[in-house]
Amino acid sequence: MIVRARAPLRLGLAGGGTDVSPFSDLHGGQVMNVTIDKFAYVTIDDSPSSDVELYATDAGVAERIPAAPLQGDLGALQLSKGVYSRICRQFLQEHYPAIRVRTHSDAPPGSGLGSSSTMVVALITAFAEYFSLALGEYDIAQLACEVERNDLGLSGGKQDQYAAAFGGFNFMEFYGGDRVIVNPLRIKDWVWAELEASLVLYFTGVSRESARIIDEQARNVVEGNNQSVEAMFRLKEEAVQMKEALLRGDIKRFASVMQSGWEAKKQMARSISNPDIDALEALGFKHGAIASKVSGAGGGGFMMFVCDPADRMRLVQALSGAGGRVYDSRFSAEGAISWRVS
Repeated sequence: MIVRARAPLRLGLAGGGTDVSPFSDLHGGQVMNVTIDKFAYVTIDDSPSSDVELYATDAGVAERIPAAPLQGDLGALQLSKGVYSRICRQFLQEHYPAIRVRTHSDAPPGSGLGSSSTMVVALITAFAEYFSLALGEYDIAQLACEVERNDLGLSGGKQDQYAAAFGGFNFMEFYGGDRVIVNPLRIKDWVWAELEASLVLYFTGVSRESARIIDEQARNVVEGNNQSVEAMFRLKEEAVQMKEALLRGDIKRFASVMQSGWEAKKQMARSISNPDIDALEALGFKHGAIASKVSGAGGGGFMMFVCDPADRMRLVQALSGAGGRVYDSRFSAEGAISWRVS
């Protein structure tokens, strides 16, 4: 039996960072995001050997491990190993089957599109299909959070897992005790199309490690850094404003909220922006952009620009000459899915 799964990557539109503990536990977080037609993919089948065979085909990494409880440092394939271990412990009564797991992603790690968490969601979705586990979207997203944050000890928030599981435009609320509410938005077709035509997605060519930025952000909350905490409260409010702009089809308001949210986000931690990002922002505004922000924790990865669709090619041409790459993308209404191949 061959099982495949995919989960969509996401763009953080507003409120990103307020889904990270301890802020979300203390004050509640609010995030507005949307998934795009870039995915993390997983294939699971029986192992051709008596071992568990793991492959990250896009990174050219492969490893064979015994079909037994995992021990020690999990290494480069920690996401696949972490999900395998959790599924075997929680759902298979400590049975460790010999299977082959192959993964790849449309975006590199550290891209700012939630690629690592999306991969975990895709892995869990594939394992649920392979072992016939009855897991809904909330179950998959919460389990992905537990694997990353608890089992693997990785820093981060929760929006990526829920975005990947649910798909589409979502306004999300995060509270203490792992309580999450996902509110799907019904976006009119013309708003969907206009927003796709207005957004330019640009990869800076610099993948960054989000953990360091997120740890600084969390430390600022614990230490009561007023500037950082006040910025997070502004981001919460801007997530609500972003939701309202989308529902009303007010693209100019959408752009204004995105820009003010980015300015607030830069107050959360010193390493969120840098001179290279500032220079790209300036270049974008010189060639038709009316708003910009970095997707994800910051420091690099993907940037989003909003422009009048009539100015799109001028902006794309300018960014294409800046050393990075413009990505064509469309929004995805569908969350994580799995299927069996006979």
